[in-house]
Amino acid sequence: MSLELKLLVWSVALAFAQCLVAVAGAFLQVGLPTLAGNRENLPVFTGWAGRAQRAHRNMLESLVLFAVLVLICIISGKSNATTLLGAQLFFWARLAYAVIYLAAIPWLRTAVWFVSVIGMVMIACQLF
Repeated sequence: MSLELKLLVWSVALAFAQCLVAVAGAFLQVGLPTLAGNRENLPVFTGWAGRAQRAHRNMLESLVLFAVLVLICIISGKSNATTLLGAQLFFWARLAYAVIYLAAIPWLRTAVWFVSVIGMVMIACQLF
């Protein structure tokens, strides 16, 4: 398995971990009966639970794009040092993003998000 694909697998694991953290936050704020129900009229989650939920959603949005880029890269045989560096930047920046978002550090969060975007752009540029 290529290193880019391994980083994709690790990115999926990160998204799953973020899901678990977001669920834990929601559980602590509204309880199991509310979460086990139809989830209609859920309150807006606040504090770290809200940040965990938003970070997870953002990861899902980015993960789709990253996965497509990595899969096209591998299928087309265009994997190289640049695509590997792009995948590494994406994964490590997304890991940092999750921690920084939970810690409520807004400007650093945005900067780290931008690093993950640069990683995806690096991969995309190798496909043209």
